[in-house]
Amino acid sequence: MSLFNVILQQVDIEEKIQNAPDKGYEIGVFIGTMIPFVVLVLLAYLMYRHSKKKNQ
Repeated sequence: MSLFNVILQQVDIEEKIQNAPDKGYEIGVFIGTMIPFVVLVLLAYLMYRHSKKKNQ
């Protein structure tokens, strides 16, 4: 079910970029889509670092 939602969201992002009034809006949409991935990578790194320190 979540894969279906991701596919639907991707279409909306592409549509937003095509209908963007200027480059600033396009950049904002791109940054807004990257933020969740960056947060997840950061969280994974912090968890890895915490467990590494705990084992030493």
